[in-house]
Amino acid sequence: MNEMQWKPLKDSSEPLHLQIYHYLKQKIMHGEWTVGTKIPTQREMAKQFQVNRSTVVYALEGLIADGLLETKVGDGTRVINNTWSLLTSTPPPDWKSYVSSGIYKPNIDIIQEINRAEADPTFIRLGTGELSPSLLPNDRMRKILRTGHENLSLGYVEPKGLLSLRKTVSEYLKTKGMVASPESILIVSGGLQALQLISMGLLERGSTILHETPSYLNSVHVFQSAGMHLFGVPMDQEGIKIKEIERLKKQQLAALLYTIPNFHNPTGTLMTEERRANLLKVCQNISLPIIEDDVYGDLWFENPPPKPLKADDTQGNVLYIGSVSKTLSPGLRVGWIVGPEPVIDRLADIKMQTDYGSSSLSQYAVEKWLSNGLYTDYLKEIKAELMYRRDFTIQLLKAYFSEIATWSIPEGGFYIWLRLEIDISTKKLFGLALKEHILLNPGIVYDKSDYKHLRLSYSYASLGELEEGLVGLARLIKGVL
Repeated sequence: MNEMQWKPLKDSSEPLHLQIYHYLKQKIMHGEWTVGTKIPTQREMAKQFQVNRSTVVYALEGLIADGLLETKVGDGTRVINNTWSLLTSTPPPDWKSYVSSGIYKPNIDIIQEINRAEADPTFIRLGTGELSPSLLPNDRMRKILRTGHENLSLGYVEPKGLLSLRKTVSEYLKTKGMVASPESILIVSGGLQALQLISMGLLERGSTILHETPSYLNSVHVFQSAGMHLFGVPMDQEGIKIKEIERLKKQQLAALLYTIPNFHNPTGTLMTEERRANLLKVCQNISLPIIEDDVYGDLWFENPPPKPLKADDTQGNVLYIGSVSKTLSPGLRVGWIVGPEPVIDRLADIKMQTDYGSSSLSQYAVEKWLSNGLYTDYLKEIKAELMYRRDFTIQLLKAYFSEIATWSIPEGGFYIWLRLEIDISTKKLFGLALKEHILLNPGIVYDKSDYKHLRLSYSYASLGELEEGLVGLARLIKGVL
């Protein structure tokens, strides 16, 4: 709705308001805007069309006179008729009611705003959780796709994924202390699909998922859309608090625990080795399965993290999720789930029912990266670049935020969890920064009661953008105090 690319032609012989009238009428008459659709505000359309607001008003008055639109105070302007409802007494389908009754829950408003702003190159993205396009290995990827096609197939692959890739992943996981046969590995289209498959294939509606709070899970609606409930467990600097889990398991009848031990999203916390051992022991004792999300685990800076929980899992209690989306390329959409074979078989069957397998071309490319040592060499480069960016960002925070915020220095990953120590809501700050074309990820995205934190990312914005954005943000904060 807010992504109209069309603009009226300023040098056309047809007046601007008539061009806008005909464009909007076409969207209504062709069914793009169905009955009940709330159209953008006059101010939004004036900005998108780059015209005066009065020009938009003039165009809308024509559509209202045609009986296509209706304006109500406090409710904006909505479509009330279209081609079919003007020609026949039989009402058209009410797509608005279909949209609102779909089982998949919409993103919260602030996430939808973030998604829209991320498509605008004029925004400085201080919270985006992915590598900058300038850091991605485009030339080396092109070279891989041009050479050596002995394993390349453009057809469907078997349900669990390309066998050569699963064998390669099996060998790669040994470097993390994990023993996993190719049969216990499922290739998925990124970590998010792994969570979707788990929600569809393993859990009943009404189940409760325990997770660290704040949590990435609150920023997506994978489990909520499947009819499940999320329940947060407090964290400290060593990771999730163990003593809460057994009590919550009994009180909430929890189905499983979701955790990000390595460079947690959004806090950047690295769970200690002792906390991992205790967490695994407690969850095994109370028969609470664990989803271990390790998509940031390769991005350590100076010292490797402790072994994954899955490395010490002798009871098949842990489902392990890995991915190259945060390291090699978000666009490849390749990750993996490691777990007991019956579970992997079940998830593979669900996956075949939903997408008939991840991209064979992407799987081929990832297999080449992992098998020939290129991935390891690339990781050294990208980790050095990320550590430099982290240090650069920390220096900016010391220079401009030392009096208004506190933070910890992450040992890897993408994120700094910035706590504002002044009386301003980060939700309000988000709106103010948006007007300045500075895009933030406020704490409310990850914990609905958190109005004090910002998730800062040093992985996406350039060094110049980081400086401009953080200096501008500090000035904005101090200007409203």
